[in-house]
Amino acid sequence: MQNQKEILLTFDGKAKLEQELEQLKTEKRKEIAEKIKVALSFGDLSENSEYDEAKNEQAIIEARIATLENTLKNARVIDDSEIDTQSVSMGVTVRLSVGGAAEVSYKIVPTNDSNPLEGKISDESPVGAALMGKKVGESVAVETPGGVVDYSILEITRD
Repeated sequence: MQNQKEILLTFDGKAKLEQELEQLKTEKRKEIAEKIKVALSFGDLSENSEYDEAKNEQAIIEARIATLENTLKNARVIDDSEIDTQSVSMGVTVRLSVGGAAEVSYKIVPTNDSNPLEGKISDESPVGAALMGKKVGESVAVETPGGVVDYSILEITRD
């Protein structure tokens, strides 16, 4: 079997995945088992859409459980002491000038933890990838759906 790619997570990101996994394994599995039991009581399985729907939902939940277990098995939590603020890297918060006018701050996080509405962008997103390895004072041009946007790095910090 091949070695799986190491998956980087923040402490919060790992906790969220563990919580989702626990909820799926306990609550959701019980709900689906009950739906299947009820659907079986309707009789003939060849024309039982409730049974088919419950089995499909069960397959989706089991696939998600397997994905979460694999992710957590191959996860490495980013240690704050490993974060270098000399250049943009995983775990830093970067303050940017956008187009020479507005300022924004983004925390660079693993894909599993990204949430742009909370100011957390993935290292694999277009902006995150363009910023990786850059230093304070450097600029990058990023192709976005709205066109090319110029970002200048004003500050790199550790939260």
